[in-house]
Amino acid sequence: MNYTLWKLVHLLGLTLIAGGLMGVLVSDMRSRQLQVLTSFAEAVRNIAVFYDGLVVPGAILLGASGIALVHEVHGGWQSLREPWVAGMVGLFLFEFIEGNTITRIYFMRLRRLTQAALPEGRFTPALQSARAERLSTFTHFLDLPMLLLIVTLGVVRPDTWDLFLAGSALALLMAGALTVLIPRMYPWKQAVS
Repeated sequence: MNYTLWKLVHLLGLTLIAGGLMGVLVSDMRSRQLQVLTSFAEAVRNIAVFYDGLVVPGAILLGASGIALVHEVHGGWQSLREPWVAGMVGLFLFEFIEGNTITRIYFMRLRRLTQAALPEGRFTPALQSARAERLSTFTHFLDLPMLLLIVTLGVVRPDTWDLFLAGSALALLMAGALTVLIPRMYPWKQAVS
């Protein structure tokens, strides 16, 4: 494939993953506002649809085309000496691993617990506990800032590590702030059936 085609696949992957992460964020924010179990279950189902239908295919396209672009266009793996290439690859790998371990596993467990709570007609203690977890909330809120940093590195193409370091610190700060603020805005433990 030539550069234009790989770039197109890369942009399609970016579009899918960004759209999927936005859908996950909106569905998650909606689920945090819901106190009715059946409505909560629908919001959790939507999170799974966005992850499985957009984020995962987008990540596959983005990863495959990124490897091809690094190999064919940017001179192979020695291009990892460039801060912007190494930063993009490193952040993508970090987000891919984190997204398919902590965040995805959490949402799959949340969906399973929600389905188990539906016959009981109430938010179970296990579901309440899962809704209040901080690590999975933090990693979930980290997804979009990290994706924005990856895109920024690809557009700006800095030749130092300054943008990577500052952007990473800002992304962590944003995710930390959202992890603290959002549960205060929508206190989950007050749910009723």
